[in-house]
Amino acid sequence: MSKHTAGVAAVAESFGRDVEANLARIAEIVDDARARGVRLLALPEAALGGYLSVLGAGRDGAHDERPDSVPPVMDVDGPELRRVAEIAREMTVVVGFCEGDLGERYNSAAVVSGDGVHGVYRKIHQPLGESLYYAPGETLRAFDTPAGRLGMLICYDKAFPEAARALALDGAETIACISAWPASRTATAGDLAEDRWTKRFDIFDAARALENQVVWLASNQSGTFGSLRFVASAKVVGPGGDVLASTGPRSGVAVAQLDVSAALETARRSMFHLGDRRPDLYPTHVSEGSYA
Repeated sequence: MSKHTAGVAAVAESFGRDVEANLARIAEIVDDARARGVRLLALPEAALGGYLSVLGAGRDGAHDERPDSVPPVMDVDGPELRRVAEIAREMTVVVGFCEGDLGERYNSAAVVSGDGVHGVYRKIHQPLGESLYYAPGETLRAFDTPAGRLGMLICYDKAFPEAARALALDGAETIACISAWPASRTATAGDLAEDRWTKRFDIFDAARALENQVVWLASNQSGTFGSLRFVASAKVVGPGGDVLASTGPRSGVAVAQLDVSAALETARRSMFHLGDRRPDLYPTHVSEGSYA
């Protein structure tokens, strides 16, 4: 085993509105992961205050949230992320929360260690009425962290290859895509492993890792919240698109031991997807008649 080998992990767990209970559960998960040699851990989307409880039916669909039932707003410099930093200590942790800034609310992810917050990402792609409750983010960039150069995405972002590609081109070796990804509501399978939205979730994870030749951490909510049933399926995917660890359709922590830099070097040795691109030939406009 390389001296640079360390544990990386993704979590499937249920988090609701009780922030203190969430922080207590995060402390338990981090302590367990630390004992398993984990240095980088991805918690789910909205782990600090819970997600929205209902998704709309389509492009203009609405959630049924009341103003007093939406996720609590938190500041990047607030006590909640300070608590996560205290829990993390030498580990690097990615955690989802509802960020407040200048009167706007954002569905955000922060990468935190005992040294504090190293970066914040605001979810850009908004599905099924989520835009009624959150402003969209506007920046895709990677961050230097104690666990290496890291990019963050949130849930529906993984359906857009351009988002992960932008992070890879900015030097991200690892991308943590944290989610509150539900099962299908129109044709739900009795076995979550067979649900069509679980299969989409898994396909996106493997494809984004392989096409960018990065280590991919996919965390997710599990259980139920409001009318939503989450697919779990937290996983670590290697730069060859191979699933190194997975929770399957259950709560848990998927842990893989690897040397990230060595894994990327091996994957990119013969065919380097980022280096073999032909951006001079790729269209940068939306063709007439396409969605704007």
